[in-house]
Amino acid sequence: MATAYVLINCELGSEEAIIQQLKGLEGVREVHGTFGAYDILAKIESDTVEKLRETITWKIRKIEKIRSTLTLMGIEGQT
Repeated sequence: MATAYVLINCELGSEEAIIQQLKGLEGVREVHGTFGAYDILAKIESDTVEKLRETITWKIRKIEKIRSTLTLMGIEGQT
């Protein structure tokens, strides 16, 4: 199982709408609004790293009003 954490910056006031869209995506396991440098934290899981990359690149990053993302990939075996 491949896991990634995606830190998301979005346009002011769009957080709730983006959180709802993220919750509807396949592979998205958790979504949290945050305080600090990023607005939203999403945990993504998939069977393969390739599917994970596709979800982040072609689904999450294409959501309107997302300004930027930072992806942290989990290391298998270090839990």
